[in-house]
Amino acid sequence: MESKSKYSERPAYAPERRDVILELLDQDGSVSVAELAGRLNVSEVTVRKDLAWLEERHHLVRTHGGAMAAGRRSSELAFEVRQALNRAEKEAIGAAAAALVHDGESICLDASTTALEVARNLADRTELTIVTNGLRIAAELAGRPGITVLMPGGRVRWEAFSLVGSWSEPLLRNVNIQRAFVGAVGFTLEQSLTDVTEEEAQAKRAMVRAAREVVAVIDHTKWGRVAFATFCELESIGRVITDAKAPRAMVDAVRERGVRVDVVRP
Repeated sequence: MESKSKYSERPAYAPERRDVILELLDQDGSVSVAELAGRLNVSEVTVRKDLAWLEERHHLVRTHGGAMAAGRRSSELAFEVRQALNRAEKEAIGAAAAALVHDGESICLDASTTALEVARNLADRTELTIVTNGLRIAAELAGRPGITVLMPGGRVRWEAFSLVGSWSEPLLRNVNIQRAFVGAVGFTLEQSLTDVTEEEAQAKRAMVRAAREVVAVIDHTKWGRVAFATFCELESIGRVITDAKAPRAMVDAVRERGVRVDVVRP
């Protein structure tokens, strides 16, 4: 429970609060104002003042509704590293997401490692069209009977093995997308789904706009985190698929906002 954390006692003075903020940034890379206010038991106004003070001294970079550690704006773990993190949870999420896909549909998969797990569970589908900017996903499904893969042109981002650029609108205008399955670096009620780069977020926004339903595929480590760019607002999400370690209070809050949350176990 949050009340039992080591931050549950209110730091009485600004220097103590700022030390806690920097410690959290060092652990997680990013934090939200709402999260800090809850952990520190102070108002969001106080948190914003502390963030402004720390930003002036180049300890962090403020984002919409939060902050990230200085120098993290374009920082991103390599695909192979992220793929190995929380592997069992991602496999379970991928299997649950793939169960929503029916033969004959057209879907979008972003270049996230969790979307790759979705793709691995689609090999037996027929007459399935997949639009993706993920090179690993395209390689996974290449040559599968009954599956057509559409990819954009663009610049290759080695960090995500993705194609980014102004590809999305012309391609997605010509297809009917039933569902878009998107991963995220962070997910909060305030900033919703976020990613570390604007280029990656731009590609995901196009998928979100084209799809009848948006399905967020995010493991428990993404909840309560905020990355640089928001690509999908909460009201645009139809379903979230996550694992049993996701924070219960936040899961309940998302459900109260009318978003379905499916919790799976590895």
